[in-house]
Amino acid sequence: MLEDFINAFKNFKSNKTRTFLSLLGVIIGVASVIVITSLGSSSTKQVENTFGTAGLDVVSINQGFMSRRGSSSSVTFNEEFRTDLFENIKNTKKIWYKNTLSATMTYGETSSSVNCSAIETGYLEMYNLELEKGSFFTVTDNEEGTQKIILNHDTAENFFPDGDAVGKQVILVADKTTFNFEVIGVLKDQTTGMENGSAFIPRGFYAKKIKPNPSAASVMVQATSSDKAISLTTELKSYYTEKTGSEYSVNVMGMQTMIEQMSEITNTMSIMLSAIAAISLLVGGIGIMNIMIVTVTERKQEIGIRKALGASPADIKQQFLIESASITLLGGIIGIIVGIVVSLAVEYVQSNAFIINTNACIIAFVFSVFVGIFFGLNPASRAAKLDPVIALSGE
Repeated sequence: MLEDFINAFKNFKSNKTRTFLSLLGVIIGVASVIVITSLGSSSTKQVENTFGTAGLDVVSINQGFMSRRGSSSSVTFNEEFRTDLFENIKNTKKIWYKNTLSATMTYGETSSSVNCSAIETGYLEMYNLELEKGSFFTVTDNEEGTQKIILNHDTAENFFPDGDAVGKQVILVADKTTFNFEVIGVLKDQTTGMENGSAFIPRGFYAKKIKPNPSAASVMVQATSSDKAISLTTELKSYYTEKTGSEYSVNVMGMQTMIEQMSEITNTMSIMLSAIAAISLLVGGIGIMNIMIVTVTERKQEIGIRKALGASPADIKQQFLIESASITLLGGIIGIIVGIVVSLAVEYVQSNAFIINTNACIIAFVFSVFVGIFFGLNPASRAAKLDPVIALSGE
């Protein structure tokens, strides 16, 4: 068998152009699969990095379609709702209420619109947001509704380029009412996570001064562990569908569920595109079969001599099968290298993390060799069935 491999590569060397054309389809097919799957894996990783690991145990609840239309099945996010959650939903660790408002913030001559979030104590810590300077809200801040504010990194840099935001007084205009707030903290620059508010104030202040006794716009439910987040999402949907009689009364979404759904979509697209790319392998296989048929025709005398010297039909068949498989073996190796190089180049340009799908490399390589064997069967069988006398005559 080793001798057959050596002879195969000698034949490749003597017919370089033919060999290159035979390899081309296999190389393109394997490289395409590698590029598509590596980009898919990198996209999945990028999604995970975008959301981050913080908050994977958190499930958000927002008003559903029916609630926004004022249906009888609507749900109000008041204290009764919070109590109901704790009493009836398992795996619930903590619950936070949140409201948002658009406001205009002013300091000195700088004025800008900000997306302000009214939050409860512990909300920012729950998302693992860290402080660059200052402190978080205390329980007292929320209960008494103190006029304190925490800014995210970009907002603080915009209003206080010198980095001295903590302790300064800013003016916030919300619902045509002006309020003074003391900056007590500045968040570190966050590149991941779900929370992207520009500024944060105690929800206690919002409930007392801006909108008395408000219902929450969003509810964040923290599961007892990240492993329980998906089951908690399912349980919340089922519970409020049964309670209100409508599956649209609330919109329940867990970050972990969202990441998994996006990963599934990416993986499905990668599989579909890989299947399309694999067609080029089949086309390459047909080309290999045609070239091998020509090779058998050209080497009739060689086949006749081998049979005259005692080679069995099985030996002849093995020789040409190995030659066919060797082409796709070589093409598969080159295709993997080309695929990795192209993937590196694309992801370098896009500034994404480079991730090679090892399983895809193995599957593409094995499939390429299988293609060589499958499409080499017909030419090899033809060679094995040749009559030695006719073969030696060259007819």
